[in-house]
Amino acid sequence: MDLELVTIGTELLLGFTVDTNSAFAGGELAAAGVRVTRRTAVADAPEAIRSAVAEALGRTGAVLTTGGLGPTRDDLSKAAIAALFDAPIEFREEIWERLVERFTRIGREPGPSNRSQAEMPRGAVELRNRWGSAPGIWLEGAPGLVVMLPGVPREMRNLLTHEVLPRLAQRGGGQVIRSRTLRTTAIGESILAERMGEIEREIAPLTLAYLPDLGSVDLRLTAWDLPADEADRRLTDALTLLRVRAGDHAFGEGSTDLAEVVLEAARARGATIATAESCTGGLVCGRLTAIPGSSSVVLGGVIAYANELKRTALDVPGSLLEAHGAVSEPVVRAMAEGAARRLGASLTIAVTGLAGPGGGSAEKPVGTTWFATSWNGRTDSVKQILFGERDEVRGRTTQAALYLIWR
Repeated sequence: MDLELVTIGTELLLGFTVDTNSAFAGGELAAAGVRVTRRTAVADAPEAIRSAVAEALGRTGAVLTTGGLGPTRDDLSKAAIAALFDAPIEFREEIWERLVERFTRIGREPGPSNRSQAEMPRGAVELRNRWGSAPGIWLEGAPGLVVMLPGVPREMRNLLTHEVLPRLAQRGGGQVIRSRTLRTTAIGESILAERMGEIEREIAPLTLAYLPDLGSVDLRLTAWDLPADEADRRLTDALTLLRVRAGDHAFGEGSTDLAEVVLEAARARGATIATAESCTGGLVCGRLTAIPGSSSVVLGGVIAYANELKRTALDVPGSLLEAHGAVSEPVVRAMAEGAARRLGASLTIAVTGLAGPGGGSAEKPVGTTWFATSWNGRTDSVKQILFGERDEVRGRTTQAALYLIWR
């Protein structure tokens, strides 16, 4: 079935609150065989809510709303939507009794405004909220189906999972919408697309989407409206094909972090890692140590931003800094080798570059970055020109450094 999402809250439109509910709902609904065809955000205004839901019902006949079900004056979803069904609002004593009991358990008394949470449109089914005070609402009639959920993420997600999805799954006829993602790095989107060739035709009816980010491109495969076992089989086969064509640039699936892959590879070889960072200011070491259990591999790192610290902490000769500058091949190689001596790791990665926005020249434009690895006494170095604003250059540098360690 098709369904539209309507998120309600002026705070969403002002940018004070990020709409994570829609992202969660989209994934969970798809897994239940429900296709989300449109998302709309509206302010806490009765006419805006009523109009958005009416238009969505006209397109799909099914709508899920989040927000606007609390006890405050700006929670207007219930009445605005009930008017579309000509369903008067009724007070339900059994809901109020449970609400009073809930408040009593936590040593409080519900206020007069809480009584609105025990009101439901006539004919609506209450969706029991065991995680909060505002129940969800299942309202079905001539205009179609509207499911109303509170906007508090924990309450919304639990109600969707335990109350809404089982009901919707019964209408899906066993069909699912499922996705799997292959993660790639150190390759541009256009070059990756050339490697894939005519893959969209080969994997049909699956679809393929390219999702570029800083230093990486995710390849998302989606199976639409297929039986679960067929969807899983087709996705597995297509993912294998993607991996072959992506080659050494494919490093994982789903939400796998490249840093996690690096640590697994190091453990398999009994290797230890240390970092020597200038322009990234510790981001490489930070990515690695963000992974639980990284202490078995990562010894530490040196943030040598100033030239003086490159000399004193990493043994970079002053003559190299004076002759070539901090952003140069001789200096980055000396940084990697100095870190290996000082920190005693079997593998070190060193980075130095110009993150911008100033400091560049014709010879060394902003984005110029040198990398070096020292692995069991062998040092290799490479230069890259990375584009973007300062944060983007630093992010791409960090990803590139992790890729070099892994390779």
